[in-house]
Amino acid sequence: MLMRKIARPLLAAAFIGQGVDALRRPQQAGQTARPAFDGLKQLPDEIAAKVPSDVEAFAKANALVQIGGGALLASGRLPRVAAAVLACTVVPGSAGGHMFWAESDPQRRTEQRQAFLTDVSLIGGLMIAAADTEGKPSLGWRARRAARRTYRRAATALPTTSGDTALEAVGDKVSAGLLTGLEHGRELAERVSAKAGPLLESAGERGAQLAEVAADRGTELAQAAREGATTLAGSARRRLFS
Repeated sequence: MLMRKIARPLLAAAFIGQGVDALRRPQQAGQTARPAFDGLKQLPDEIAAKVPSDVEAFAKANALVQIGGGALLASGRLPRVAAAVLACTVVPGSAGGHMFWAESDPQRRTEQRQAFLTDVSLIGGLMIAAADTEGKPSLGWRARRAARRTYRRAATALPTTSGDTALEAVGDKVSAGLLTGLEHGRELAERVSAKAGPLLESAGERGAQLAEVAADRGTELAQAAREGATTLAGSARRRLFS
């Protein structure tokens, strides 16, 4: 705990001082932030529209973030978030002005390379500070532990043996219900067949009687129709030739 109280202010001091210098000399800070500013402007419109139109305004905004993030990290308030935010300010704040590969003077290139490596070291230190949980478990570990506890509680409340017993009881009830339904269906089929036999025989006999009656009446009607037709034909001939 004492080590963190000493290390965090020391790490934050560089960013607070750099932010104050950028606010006092915005033109120089704008030149340093120019590579990062041009790179952000080349991103899609959704991101580029949120970047200030003036490079000096961009440098000032980055300086304010450095001062605010450094103050939070030094005081121990939201240290992990503050460290992650400060890591994002290193490139526009200082690394953009240490492009040693563009220097032709060997001595100047060596100086710029050393400054660039210092900035990279600051990013590494901030990454460690952002991942420091102060000995407490991480969020992923807590989530996995909570999931295991929930599973164990569910397994204790509903053990496998009782679940199997419940399933067996339900299966027995369903089987008994099916057997009862089959027996009732068989009884109904027997009753229907017993009652349907006499009805079918009666219907067959009644149908035969109706057929005989229809045949007799049909013969009588046909004979009457022939006699009527003969009478009408005779009357028609007499009227034509009279």
